[in-house]
Parts: sequence; structure tokens; C-alpha cells
Amino acid sequence: MPVPGFESFMLPLLRALEDGADHPVSEVRERIAREMALTEEDRAELLPSGKQAIFDNRLGWAKTYVEKAGLLTTVKRGV
Repeated sequence: MPVPGFESFMLPLLRALEDGADHPVSEVRERIAREMALTEEDRAELLPSGKQAIFDNRLGWAKTYVEKAGLLTTVKRGV
């Protein structure tokens, strides 16, 4: 299954953070990958540049837009 667009990650991201506690990005990444039933192969697929996984890139963009909407804040790097 191809990795969906960043918009598809927004709701799972908000659900993962709904308790209001601080969560490491790695923990959130794993939870969302499980929730969306992404395989290791899906998660390992790289962007055309070959420098970043598509999954990580799209989740990062989803986080950026949700944060710009004022629905979450980054308390420190990686959290």
C-alpha cells in the first residue's frame, strides 16, 4: 500500500496527542504507522532524492500544518 498524502496523517496525529501529554516524535510515529497499517516496506520507501522516508516526510508536513493551525505545540526538539 503506498504511503498516503500528508492530509491523511492529520487526524491520526491529533488522536495520538489528544491526552495533552508530551510525546516523543518516535512514539507518535510508531503509533500512527500501526494505526494506518503501514508495513516496514511502506515506511522504508524513500523520496526521489533518496534522503528521507516518504512516511517521515508526510508525517512531518502533517505536524507542521496542524501546528500552524494552533492545534499543537512543539515543547522541545523531538517532543
